[in-house]
Amino acid sequence: MNITAFRHKFIKYLEPIAEKCKKAGLSPNTITVLSILAGCICSLSFFFKSWFIGSLLLFSSAVLDLVDGSVARMTGRETPFGAVFDWIADKYVDTIVLLGIGLSGIPIISTWLNVSPVWDFGIVALAIIGSMMNTFIKPVTYAEIGFTERKEGKINDPLEGIGFFGRPETVLVLVLGGLTGFIWISVLIIAVCTNLSAFQRILYLYKRYS
Repeated sequence: MNITAFRHKFIKYLEPIAEKCKKAGLSPNTITVLSILAGCICSLSFFFKSWFIGSLLLFSSAVLDLVDGSVARMTGRETPFGAVFDWIADKYVDTIVLLGIGLSGIPIISTWLNVSPVWDFGIVALAIIGSMMNTFIKPVTYAEIGFTERKEGKINDPLEGIGFFGRPETVLVLVLGGLTGFIWISVLIIAVCTNLSAFQRILYLYKRYS
């Protein structure tokens, strides 16, 4: 079980924002681009150690990531490209935000262990790898095993509830870390949990399809 399982409950609270975007004439893909831009500015904020501002921007990016799908459904503009573009946007944002933290030079484990700061960037790299692999497992599964149906324009994901730490958890941990000033703990949690979650999905697939 993960936060994604409750996605439908969060979306209904964002419908007023989706309505305003619809009235403003913003297309779903335009909203997705805005989500990427917010993520890029968040990365710059993190690079300059503006953790609070960066967290607000990351939260805004996450909200826009949910709103684009709502606008697509409201306007009947759901397309396969839109679904793919949404996935790509998510990974661009996740990667660049974590990279911004890594390039900021903030100590993560080097101060504790009295080792080179290179180890800190290694933890960030592990967080990026975990974030990417945790998602990469899905398209590989669809390509090799297949899927049978779509729900609200998206693949009815057999791995949706598998893996305890996905993108929503990653964003939530980063936002909380930035708001509290403990961003280094956030990166450490993400580095460990995303990779454990990926392993959980691999184990599930092994048991089911081996």
